[in-house]
Amino acid sequence: MNFDEMFSLKGRKALVTGAGGGIGKSYATALAMAGADVAIVDLNEKTGVKTANELAQTYGIDSFFVACDVSSEESVNAMITEVVSRFGRLDIGVNNAGIGILGADEDYELDAWNKVIGINLTGAWLCCRAEAKIFIQQKTGGKIINTASMSARICNCNASYNASKGGIVEMTRMLAAEWGKYNINVNCISPSYILSPMHASTPLEARARIRELTPLGYVERPEDLRGPLIFLASAASDYVTGVDLLVDGGHTLNAWLAPLERELPPRISPEEEIVQLKNDLTALEVPFDEHGINRDLHPEIANAYRYMLKIED
Repeated sequence: MNFDEMFSLKGRKALVTGAGGGIGKSYATALAMAGADVAIVDLNEKTGVKTANELAQTYGIDSFFVACDVSSEESVNAMITEVVSRFGRLDIGVNNAGIGILGADEDYELDAWNKVIGINLTGAWLCCRAEAKIFIQQKTGGKIINTASMSARICNCNASYNASKGGIVEMTRMLAAEWGKYNINVNCISPSYILSPMHASTPLEARARIRELTPLGYVERPEDLRGPLIFLASAASDYVTGVDLLVDGGHTLNAWLAPLERELPPRISPEEEIVQLKNDLTALEVPFDEHGINRDLHPEIANAYRYMLKIED
């Protein structure tokens, strides 16, 4: 196997949940760039269909939309059946769908807890199980990649979100141990704060603070996850399983007491950080300002930053 073949996904069949925009769309784009056919799995039909058509036209691969509520066993099983029926088989499952509901834990509602755990953790497990069943039936092995978070390692959100992401990391390790005998690799990727539409309301002051406390000096973009995803989906990682691949620009390396000083400009400028964010917001038909900010989209996230950083409106 030569170098190009090691990372090529030409002819492979993949699915990505939560792929209509943000991280999921970037994952799906990376798979298409590497030659894979990709099923776009999402609840939002409008953005899902648009993403599928865009990938098919741009990269000449087979891509289609499948609606799915990952917290529903029936919906997940129906989605897997449709994907395999359309593709004829499955090689790669990327389980990325997730949400966050902010709130102080002493006042947190049980319904909110159950929704976050149901989508982020139970949903990922339902998808892993359904994908593994196909791989075992095919006797081909396969690659499963879950989206965790640096929040599995640091306390930066709330108990529901952090518990769901910590659960994904340990679930990934357990499934990797169980399913290695079937030649199934199970790994996860843990991003940092990332400029997806969920963070479109993030104040400029918060973005600046993230840059100051991240050794590589810029706020993570969805496209920064493409290389790690292709590594875990390709033959290059055939002997890698049970790994939580932290992709955070070094943010969690220390509890920084002061902003970090730079000797060179970061690889990505503030203007370059928001290119994909603006594209995603455009696809969602959501207005934004020159900084890619829409204060009405997930304002609870912006309010949390304002509270932590004492930012006045």
